Amino acid sequence: MDTNSLFRLDGRIALVTGGSRGIGRMIAQGFVAQGAKVYVSSRKAEACEETAAALGENCIALPHDISTVEGCRALAEDLAARESRLDILVNNAGAAWGEPFETFPEAGWDKVMDLNVKSPFFLTQALHDLLKAGGSAERPAKVINITSIDGQRLNPWETYSYHASKSALIYLTKRMAARLVRDHINVTSIAPGAFASDMNKAARDHGDAVAKAIPAKRIGSDEDMAGTAIYLASRAGDYVIGDTITVDGGLVNASLGGSIDG
Repeated sequence: MDTNSLFRLDGRIALVTGGSRGIGRMIAQGFVAQGAKVYVSSRKAEACEETAAALGENCIALPHDISTVEGCRALAEDLAARESRLDILVNNAGAAWGEPFETFPEAGWDKVMDLNVKSPFFLTQALHDLLKAGGSAERPAKVINITSIDGQRLNPWETYSYHASKSALIYLTKRMAARLVRDHINVTSIAPGAFASDMNKAARDHGDAVAKAIPAKRIGSDEDMAGTAIYLASRAGDYVIGDTITVDGGLVNASLGGSIDG
């Protein structure tokens, strides 16, 4: 057993959507450190270029807006013009919307559901041929959907479409896994808890306060996220299919509920 290479990604080609910042950037940085060639994509070309420059020559900017099916297909076509295969796809791009129930708008529903649920499906569909080319019985290709603990539990905020989208993506991960495993493509998901990012401003700006409610008594680090993604993307995670790994310091699965004894 060669454990030295178990987590390596040498020679692997990866695409990380929403890869220019936050959790996507953490994952991209981890993949590059393990030897992968990583394409980072997001709507903002400048942010992609800045991240690629910071992470080194094995990180390439590939900016696209994947909020529509047409955008997903355009990204797939752009990648296909550069690579003959794709070994790892991380569906990380996402959006959130918070507003009271009485005024929650259709725009806040559609934007979040489209990017968080529709886009991961149709981008994976558009990249199916490249993923099949990257996968084999000995070394399957990987699709890693970034879900959320908000798909497993409630948060205190009125983020109706976000809750629904992340719960949907967790279950969609299972259904996609059941179909794509025959093509030597393993689909899994990571459900992050509190990680500092533009989407999770509470963890970013008030980490110490947020940490008090977490059993581990801290928010997540870049290494926590990168390590989990590397595990799933590498040989170490080849036998994990359809599952969601919760990375949240114990908030979902190790928090004690309050007593109801009167």
